[in-house]
Amino acid sequence: MIVVTRLNGSGFAVNPDLVERIQETPDTTLIMVDGAKYIVRESLAEVIERIAAYRARIVSMAYGTDLPSARDLATTGPQPTLAPVATLRSQDGGR
Repeated sequence: MIVVTRLNGSGFAVNPDLVERIQETPDTTLIMVDGAKYIVRESLAEVIERIAAYRARIVSMAYGTDLPSARDLATTGPQPTLAPVATLRSQDGGR
């Protein structure tokens, strides 16, 4: 789920897999696959970034390389990056 903010300031979570379209006319509107529409404070670019970060986190969890959340980064700072598997294999002779 991603958290977005209604125009009145209250936050709510949306399943990004159910977002069909995002419009910015001028308010950012999320149009869901069931036709529901949500007007949010975030910009089009912010919503897209949150969806991309959500999907990257899901993929990283599937591969066991869990990425830190935004909350984790705020308290611990940036984490070291993992070397790609191909790089690790080339360093140990492919073993």
